[in-house]
Amino acid sequence: MYHALGYSSILVMQATMTFEQRDIQTAMATIKEALHTCQRWVRLHMNSLILDDEEMHAEICYAECLLQKATLTFVQDENMISFIKGGIKIRTSYQIYKDCQNVMNVTQDLAGQSDSFRQFEGGVKLGIGSFNLMLSLLPQRILRLLEFIGFSGNREFGLSQLREGASSHSLRSILCALTLLFYNTYVSLILGTGEGNLVEAEALLEPYQHKYPKLEPYVVVVLQARARYEECIGSQQEWKQIHHLCYWELMWTHSYQQEWTEAYRYADLLCKESRWSKAIYVYQKAAILSMMTEEEVKKTGEDVVELFRQVEGLKQRLAGKSIPTEKFAVRKSRRYKAANPVLLVVPALEMMYVWNGFTIVGKRADSTEALLVTIETAEEQLHPSEFHPDDSCLVQMLKGLCLKHLGRLLQAELCFTQVLSSERRIRYDHYLIPFTLYELGLLYKQQGDFTKAATYIENAK
Repeated sequence: MYHALGYSSILVMQATMTFEQRDIQTAMATIKEALHTCQRWVRLHMNSLILDDEEMHAEICYAECLLQKATLTFVQDENMISFIKGGIKIRTSYQIYKDCQNVMNVTQDLAGQSDSFRQFEGGVKLGIGSFNLMLSLLPQRILRLLEFIGFSGNREFGLSQLREGASSHSLRSILCALTLLFYNTYVSLILGTGEGNLVEAEALLEPYQHKYPKLEPYVVVVLQARARYEECIGSQQEWKQIHHLCYWELMWTHSYQQEWTEAYRYADLLCKESRWSKAIYVYQKAAILSMMTEEEVKKTGEDVVELFRQVEGLKQRLAGKSIPTEKFAVRKSRRYKAANPVLLVVPALEMMYVWNGFTIVGKRADSTEALLVTIETAEEQLHPSEFHPDDSCLVQMLKGLCLKHLGRLLQAELCFTQVLSSERRIRYDHYLIPFTLYELGLLYKQQGDFTKAATYIENAK
């Protein structure tokens, strides 16, 4: 059953990276075979908490196969029926993990020393830990609904399960470590759920770097990151989609330094080669070109206005739902539908904020100062138009962010309050108000005024 699970996992990974229907269909056929293999040992009704070795491992493998099938269901079709089918599979998988956790707790003393049980325990900790961690990242109103139907979203419990799994010597310990790494170095920064834990990330990587000298660590500073990503691109040619992950990160590392020509190069590669989100890639490329001089844009041969106009037609749906970042890009690009469009103001910096990039840049004063200069220049060049209030508020919010990261809190507060006082004048970018309330709340927290901070953050909801 592990051979079936491993083979199907590779094909599912390939399908989710390529989004090719042929790969999706091949992976779906293989995952069905893997499920059929596991079903030979799976109990239809787990009335007893005592399982033999084959039954324990069959339950874990079956749960993992169901999750993979749910993933394929989401990407195979864009309709709501696929979304519901995928949700049912996830619910079934989660229930199996909970049953397996009960089995593990009951039989731990009896079989805790056997290698087979340790492998089973590693699978349970990976599943329960990942579920709790991922669900805890959802908005509270959605999480409360999911908890009502039996799910659990306890972040600390999830992290503790994954840490225990990572420290074990099981087949899935590296998957627990990778999940923790992804959370500490990427998810927590992009979603703004915390600062991440780089000390833990380094500790998790250390044993694997000794074992696999060519392992490419994620925990590197910007300049080192470029070299690492470029090495990663050259290390294999079989899965180009791994290159696309590196292109995305390289695009941002250059954007953080305002090296727009290099950032454009990687955005252009993503537009040409990757299918994950054409709308975002084209919008990102157009946004980066908007930061360049006319002479630099002319050398690329690109038509920036035409690129923005393409974005709406590239929007896709996943499991019947639009992708939030794509919806944002479409909404912003609609300005270019006019015969003589009013150009967007610092669109690449706005997207940097959307992806929580200011938190990363804010750790370096020199890069933050450079961003502040760019924003103040844009502020001076604003012209009267129907979009002027929105553009002015965007500039003030981004300016306030830079000032906050530079420790100039009073000036930052003035920028944020100016945005809030202009709420009624904003016509299109209404998201600026709740986000400014949130940033102002964080500023008050930084000043130690926790009561005021809590009020503003609550109002941002």
